Formats: sequence, C-alpha cells, structure tokens
Amino acid sequence: MMGTDKTLTVLGATLLALVAAGFLLPDWAVFLLTLSLARGLVVLGLLILWRSGLVSFGQALFFGTGAYTVGLLVLFAGLRDIVALTVLAALAAGLLAWLVGLLLTGYRDIFFAMLSMAFSMILYGILVKTELLGSTDGFNVPHPTFLGYAPAGEKMRVSIYLWTALVSMAAAYGVHRHLSSTMGQLGAAIRDNEIRVEYLGASVRRVLLIQVIIAGALAGAGGAVTAFAVGHIDPDAMAYWTVSGEFVFVTILSGTGHILAPFLGSLLFELIRSFAFQYSPYTWQMVLGTSLLLIILFLPNGLWSLYARLRKGG
Repeated sequence: MMGTDKTLTVLGATLLALVAAGFLLPDWAVFLLTLSLARGLVVLGLLILWRSGLVSFGQALFFGTGAYTVGLLVLFAGLRDIVALTVLAALAAGLLAWLVGLLLTGYRDIFFAMLSMAFSMILYGILVKTELLGSTDGFNVPHPTFLGYAPAGEKMRVSIYLWTALVSMAAAYGVHRHLSSTMGQLGAAIRDNEIRVEYLGASVRRVLLIQVIIAGALAGAGGAVTAFAVGHIDPDAMAYWTVSGEFVFVTILSGTGHILAPFLGSLLFELIRSFAFQYSPYTWQMVLGTSLLLIILFLPNGLWSLYARLRKGG
C-alpha cells in the first residue's frame, strides 16, 4: 500500500478527473460511470474480505438492503435528501452485516461463501413475496434532493453522478486508512495463519466481524446510489444471487492490489456487458465468461497487476 499522503493525492486527482468527465462525456457514458462507481463500492468491501481470506457470495444481501432502505424511506417517510439517505442506507446494511456476521465469522472457505449466499436468498425470497414492496416488479424511486437543492432535467443525472464519485473516493480513502491500520494488517495475518494471530492476543472473530460490517456498509451505500441512478429497485436487480456473482466476478477481474482497482474492474465489467449485450444479445454471458477466463489465465492477480508489471518493467 502506498503512503497516506500519496494516496490522498491520487484519489484527489481521480476525483477531479471524474468530475471533469461528468461534464464532458455524453449522458450514456455518465450513467455507465455512475453504475460502475456504485458497484465499485461493493467490490471495495469485497477487497477487504478477500485480503482476510474470505469470499462472500452474498453481498447482494447488503446491496439490496441499501437500495430498499432508500426506497422505503422515500416512499413512506418522505425523506428525499441524498446525503441522509445514503448514510442511512449504509448504516442499515452495516447493522444487518453485524447481525449476520455474528454467525458468518464462525465459518471459513466454501462454508462462509455458501452461507452468505443463503442469507442473500432469504432476503430475495422476502422481497419477492412482499406485495407492499412491489413483489417481483419492485417500485420506482423518485429523484432525490441535494441538501435542499432539487436539480431538474439532465442536471439531476450529473448531480447523482458527482455525489457517487465523491462517496466512492471518500470510501476508497477510508478503506486505505483501514488497511493501513493494525486492524487492517491483521486481516492479511488471519488469511495466512489465524491460529498464530490468536496466540498474539488478537480476536480473529472480532477482526473478521469488523471486516464484514465495513463490507456490508459499503455495499449498502452502493445499493443506495444505484437506486438513485436507475430510479427503480426490484429483487432481481438488487438481491438475486447472480448479482453477488457479478461482484465476485469484478473482484477477480480487478485484483486486490490497490483501492482503485475495484472501480477500474467495475468500469471494464460494465463496458464489456453493455457492448456485448448490444452487439451480441444472445451470447453476452459467454463474452463475459471468456473475458474472465482470459484474465485468470494471463493476469491471475487481476487488472491492477498489469500496471504493476508495466511499472516494474519501466
């Protein structure tokens, strides 16, 4: 991991580039970037878990919780402020992650992965059977406000994008600080030898529970901004197990070498999926699968390892 000052500079420059892109790129590209950043937040949480040796196939549980928290608060509480809604969605998902994590952190490897997916499918089943929440059709989410400001027309899409970019870079910096801390460093030690960590006096379950909570809160924030960007939430797009599979796909695609890797991988994933679906609508899944296979074969440590190779070679 690079130093804190250098990381802050890189993230600041990235944020400025994203802001400029919001005003220069066409609408479809801004929308695609918004979705990429939102999903990158979820993958950022998976990066923390992967560095601790955990693979979750259930992040859609927290992603969907964040999205539906926004929808419920907008429809039934009349809350429209995007800042408050994003924070509340992250808190709701983090609280659920704490409750679920109390059980999950007692398991490892495939058991952790499958149990997390099982919890995700429980949420999916509840959403599908609940007519008040729109059942399989879901429901629309009205446009938010920004601390009292209500942009109109195309300004709304750009405003949501800029908020997503700000949240993403702030989250990336927070994750960097976490991974640089003692707690974050213990995650890698647990992956290598958790018994030795226990002998050192640290609680493995406590460390992993904190990792699960952080990953859940990030997924909740990602679900919230996705709900704003799309304007509609439904179980299939927010809580089905294939959504969790996409997050794992992007994590493998990205690698865990840098906190910006999840956003890069998420952008590439959205580009491949969008163009594959446009030009090959009947075989777009095969295109995604082939892309993943090529990454595993030639870049087993993810896309960011390519940058590391080029930098080392230079």
